[in-house]
Amino acid sequence: MKVRAIRELCTGHGLCALKCAELYKLDDNGYIDMEPLTDVPPELEMKARRGAIACPEGALKIEQ
Repeated sequence: MKVRAIRELCTGHGLCALKCAELYKLDDNGYIDMEPLTDVPPELEMKARRGAIACPEGALKIEQ
């Protein structure tokens, strides 16, 4: 599984990091700060999905 981060859509709510801080890193201003396409370790898949769903702007997309 991979997660695609669309930085242009991020408005800094930080809800993704609240759900999965191990994967979703934020910059000093609270915006998503990760590679645009990131592999998700199997043990974090459920938390990664929750973090992506929590994003009100849809800045995180789960890809298989």
